[in-house]
Amino acid sequence: MKKPLIILTGPTAVGKTKASIGLAKAIGGEIISADSMQVYKYMDIGSAKIRPEEMEGIYHHLVDVLEPDEEFHVVRFQQMAKEALQGIYNRGKIPIVVGGTGFYIQALLYDIDFTKNDSDTAYRRSLEALAKEKGDAFLHDMLQKIDEKAAQDIHENNRKRVIRALEFYHQTGKKISEHNEEERQKESAYQSAYFVLNDERAHLYDRIDLRVDQMMTEGLVKEVKMLKERGYSRDMVSMQGLGYKEILAYLEGEMSLEEAVYVIKRDTRHFAKRQITWFKRERDVIWLNKQDFRYDEEKILEQMLKELKIRQVI
Repeated sequence: MKKPLIILTGPTAVGKTKASIGLAKAIGGEIISADSMQVYKYMDIGSAKIRPEEMEGIYHHLVDVLEPDEEFHVVRFQQMAKEALQGIYNRGKIPIVVGGTGFYIQALLYDIDFTKNDSDTAYRRSLEALAKEKGDAFLHDMLQKIDEKAAQDIHENNRKRVIRALEFYHQTGKKISEHNEEERQKESAYQSAYFVLNDERAHLYDRIDLRVDQMMTEGLVKEVKMLKERGYSRDMVSMQGLGYKEILAYLEGEMSLEEAVYVIKRDTRHFAKRQITWFKRERDVIWLNKQDFRYDEEKILEQMLKELKIRQVI
């Protein structure tokens, strides 16, 4: 018997947090965060981290557990998420994986084996040095030459994933875009349901702009200043996060605050667009378009519960 696993994902700012709490309360679930930023301590505002009072007593895993100078990548996510899963199953609860990092979700759902391609640290270090010397665009051009599809999917600022793609090609002679496509054809290791919460683009973009304005009001500049004073610098994976690198650039006099806010909004919209593209390519996805339910949270929850029964997840 496969064990149950629920995925609830979607683009940034679509409203996954609220929907996930409703679902967890309805089925006796615990939440595993599939977010590459909410895992870090002290990075609350820029990551739109769920607040303790918003959790409504639902246990959240992989939130607020790493220091900002620690590495967090797909392999580490997979290991930590599997540990969390074990505990959830032991407690007789149902795990709900919530977050917008599609690659992390894919790695867990299809139990992708990364061990055979994780040994050549020398090549990785050489790419990191190259990025520092010549910039992220240089590395992205390297990827463009060997794997055009991956270069389209991965933003040039996402140094971690660009390096991973180059490294994969170096180790296997195979394009990571082709590898990801093959992994998508694998059968899930779980009795799963994969929900994607979505919204009309114009509405979603308004929500993104509103969220960024709210982050500024809540003190994003102060948060980044504090991180900077603690010695966390822009070469750390955590500080490359959307919102953090732009405010750092402002604090270091590279752009005005107005410009930084504009860039955060623009790049977050682009990020949401790439997320939707990724989820459209995934198999067996259940799309929950909020406008189809007239933005009624109860109706969306009813639909999720109906789908979970059909798929024998609950």
